[in-house]
Amino acid sequence: MTVEPAGGSIVRIDSRKWPDRRHWQFEARRLGNDEHGVWLYVPSGTVAQRGDEPPQPIEHGFVGLVPATAWWTVEFFRTHPWHEVYVNIGTPPQWDGDVQTQIDLDLDVVRTVDGEVVILDEDEFDDHRVRYGYPERIVAAARTAAAAAVVALGRRAEPFADAAEPWWERAGE
Repeated sequence: MTVEPAGGSIVRIDSRKWPDRRHWQFEARRLGNDEHGVWLYVPSGTVAQRGDEPPQPIEHGFVGLVPATAWWTVEFFRTHPWHEVYVNIGTPPQWDGDVQTQIDLDLDVVRTVDGEVVILDEDEFDDHRVRYGYPERIVAAARTAAAAAVVALGRRAEPFADAAEPWWERAGE
């Protein structure tokens, strides 16, 4: 485990939609990294902007994980009323200095506070894959990543079990 100095550096999250449209834009604090990837902290109240919509505060802060090569990123929540783990299916994250970019592919997999694992936005994924012409390799990779996330969340396999706990402590929550 490598831990950032107190305070951590600021990372800019540049989430996109296929093929290259602005989606969620916000800043996070880099906590460090381990065998799972880079860990970030986004406190509640952080200002985020989706596309061209007005900026808004994030209501529920989270610890996030950006893996090196997976087709997802994940957010771990402590105060969200509905979900505890939220997996965003997208292209493998890319880094350019302190900017992390990923193309969000609509599918999301969540584990609710009651432990149920659910795939969200399958209808949006099907609509967008046709409307925006997702290449078949992208469609296959997104579906494979979502299916794997369902299994891992259900089994509480790492990093979807306890891996976020030391990072919550590092974040000061």
